[in-house]
Formats: sequence, C-alpha cells, structure tokens
Amino acid sequence: MQLHDLRPAEGATKKRKRVGRGTGSGRGKTSTRGTKGQNSRTGGGVRLTFEGGQLPLVKRLPKMRGFTNRYGLDFTPVNLDVLEQRFAAGVQITPAVLSKANLVENPTDLVVVLARGEVTKPLNIQTHRISATARQKIEAAGGTVEMLPYTVNRHLPRS
Repeated sequence: MQLHDLRPAEGATKKRKRVGRGTGSGRGKTSTRGTKGQNSRTGGGVRLTFEGGQLPLVKRLPKMRGFTNRYGLDFTPVNLDVLEQRFAAGVQITPAVLSKANLVENPTDLVVVLARGEVTKPLNIQTHRISATARQKIEAAGGTVEMLPYTVNRHLPRS
C-alpha cells in the first residue's frame, strides 16, 4: 500500500451541495432558500436570542447586583477543637504543618484560628490571624501565638 492509494471508507464522505447553478440542477433559482421573506435574503435571519417578539429569556432573567471585591482575602478557618484533637502538646503548628494534616489545602493559604472548643494542652501556633477568644484560651493553657505577616495585593494604578 502506498500513500497515494489511501482513500476514505465507502460512504464516509458526501459530496457538498452546490446550489445556485441553474434550474437544471434542481437547486437553482432560489437555491433551496424558498421564496421571499427575511430568511431568503443574503444576511437574513433573526438573532440567536429572538423568540418571535416575546420578551426574550435573557431579558426576563434578573440582573446581577452587588459587586465583586477584587482585593478581598480568603482565610481558611481552623478551630481550636480540631487543633486539640490532632496535635500533641508543645508541637509547633504552622500553615505548612496544617497543610500536611489536611486541615488547610495549600501551605501558602492564609489561616485564621477561631475559638470553637477548649484547649487543655500548650500549643505553639503560628498563624496569620486569630480571634481574641482563641488567643486567650491558648495562652491560658500555656501555649504561645505568633503572628505571621501577610500582604494585601492591591492593584496600583499605572502612572
């Protein structure tokens, strides 16, 4: 078999419809478009959302309201009861450690510690944000809290 011998399988291809080639072709004169009217004209037809004059669905649906805060920060919450359950006393708890324990998706995620639950053992926590009650509970149990720096990526106007 040679490259020039290759052909599509029988019935796999159809000849294209050649319209407007005279009345003898069976597809002459109006070229399969019918007679008169908007759709028989060049460039004719209605827009995609046209529903015969009825108020289109795209106009009947409510408009989106409000705004999107492009500069908002998403903190991943971690509660004290989970930290109490998963970690031993005196362990250094960082976002990377929380990520390995599957409490935070990525080690680079911003973490906020919240006060749900009680703490009975000293925990050493490094976090980006912590609630005042959670800090009190950790320090009352003999633990420490260290705040990690984070920045808000602000869009600066071009000058």
